[in-house]
This record gives sequence, C-alpha cells and structure tokens, in this order.
Amino acid sequence: MITMIAAAAENDALGKDNDLVWHLPDDFKRFKTLTTGHHIIMGRKTWESFPKPLPNRTHVVITRNTDYKAEGAVVVHSMEDALAFAKDDSNAFIIGGGEIYTIGLDFATHIELTRVHGEFEADAFFPKIDTTIWELQESVFHDIDDRHKFGFTYETWRKK
Repeated sequence: MITMIAAAAENDALGKDNDLVWHLPDDFKRFKTLTTGHHIIMGRKTWESFPKPLPNRTHVVITRNTDYKAEGAVVVHSMEDALAFAKDDSNAFIIGGGEIYTIGLDFATHIELTRVHGEFEADAFFPKIDTTIWELQESVFHDIDDRHKFGFTYETWRKK
C-alpha cells in the first residue's frame, strides 16, 4: 500500500508559511499511530518544517537539488526513487507538502485525510479528490471540544 496522509480544510488548505494553520492533538496522535514503523515520504520544505526527525520512522525527502543533504533522512530526486527505496514497506506514507501530494496521487492506493471543517488562508493545498477514481471507505466525525478549536472528519479513501 501507498497511503497519502494529510489534514486539509474544506477549501483544501494544508498550511501557510510552511506550517499548519490549526492544532488538532487527536489528529497528531492518529498520524503518529498510522505512520510509526513506516517510511514517510515528503518534500524538502516539509522536511525542513520538522524540528527534528520523527521517531521510529524512515524519512525519505524528495528534492530536485542534487547537492541537498538531510541528516536523519534519505534524499532522493523523484517519487519513483522514493517508492523504490520504500519498496519493502507494507505501507509507505506520502506526507506532503502540496506539490508532493499532487505527484503522489498517481502512485497512492489509499488516502487518509483529516478534513478540517472551515476554510483557511493558505499557500499550500491538497489536490482535489476525483471521486471517479477514489471511493470513500470510512468517515468519522470529531466535534469541537476543549482541545480542538475546529471540528474535523477522518476520511479513508481507496483507489477504485
């Protein structure tokens, strides 16, 4: 399996200035649970947004810069190279950003999308999900509470 995992607003906003525009602790927990023990494939800007590598995951960074070095990660120069590196993983995860998600749509078999209820100003966006190609398998709503300023829905999509 190749799974894209993201949190995107109703207007497909992912983030602004290389950061998320919301804080959803339960979504972070879900991300950790799903990705721990797996390869996580990301673009350079996503990698650089981390204060340090995430524990118990193999980081694969895609960049066009052939001189780029990323301590704690494997650097590759295409999605094909990233997936070849992760070929023995039962479920590699594509974790962003916007350009990497757009490229990843052609390769992914599943999408784990946290749909944040609201519209946000952003400079990175999740690609539109084409429902002629993708089928919604599960949808679980999470309301606003004392730890979550925004409601959201976990959506699991599978390529038809």
